[in-house]
Amino acid sequence: MARQSLEGHRVSGSVIGPSARRLQQTPESNQVFIQRDYSQGTQCQFQTKFPAELENRIDQEKFEETVHTLNNLYAEAEKLGKPTYLEGCLACLTAYTLYLCMETHYEKVLKKISKYIQEQNENIYAPHGLLLTDPIERGLRVIEITIYEDRGMSNRI
Repeated sequence: MARQSLEGHRVSGSVIGPSARRLQQTPESNQVFIQRDYSQGTQCQFQTKFPAELENRIDQEKFEETVHTLNNLYAEAEKLGKPTYLEGCLACLTAYTLYLCMETHYEKVLKKISKYIQEQNENIYAPHGLLLTDPIERGLRVIEITIYEDRGMSNRI
């Protein structure tokens, strides 16, 4: 039975693109989970500690930059301000039918996060045999990074 191409399809919340094609042929995979960081309260942010499983696979600075950017985007999504307050008031006045016509600020930022993760997978993670899963697919509990084992792949940073 021929294997179907995964290009353009969602796999665990992440869209597979052209540079991720070689990952579809790898038989084994492991997952690394980056846990939430509750040291500063319950806002959505993830730990930036570099997992040992990713050594020799990706540069630590690139990993930390990705997590910092995700943390900043989630902080932006949860930020309260005049526009968010006005959005809530208008929604209440229209019996929440307003949301049939427009997306919430939170939904807009979640789309921005999904796009960012897709770009990171294409440009940084997939070329190194890794796949970053959108945290929304895991209930915002963890960032999952799938490591695809390819015996012919050389370790490169």
